[in-house]
Formats: sequence, C-alpha cells, structure tokens
Amino acid sequence: MEYTREELLEAKRQIGSTVHKLKEVVKTFEAKENAERYKSQTTLAKRRIEDFSLANGLIGKELERS
Repeated sequence: MEYTREELLEAKRQIGSTVHKLKEVVKTFEAKENAERYKSQTTLAKRRIEDFSLANGLIGKELERS
C-alpha cells in the first residue's frame, strides 16, 4: 500500500506523541510507592515504546526514499 508524504509525516508525528506519553506513563508507574504492583503495565508500556520507535524509524526510512 502506498502512502502520501503528508500521511507518513502525520503518522510519524502521532507516533512521536504517543511515545512521549508512554514514557511519562512509565515514569509515573515507576515512581509509585508500590511500583512492583504495576510491573505488568510498566512492561507493556516499555514494549509499546520499543515497537512504536521501530515503526517511527521505518517511516523515517520511507520518507528518505521518497
């Protein structure tokens, strides 16, 4: 499937925003008094950060090609 440059730029912007919010979520969970209680949510958020970062990198490569 082909995407326009504008669509790719918007997707990259949205993913960047989501990653920023997820990093704040991780900080919040880790700062809680009983951080161990939130371990699964923290792990999930960290994995999502990694996945979204990978997607953002691939979008960046696609933008360089076009």
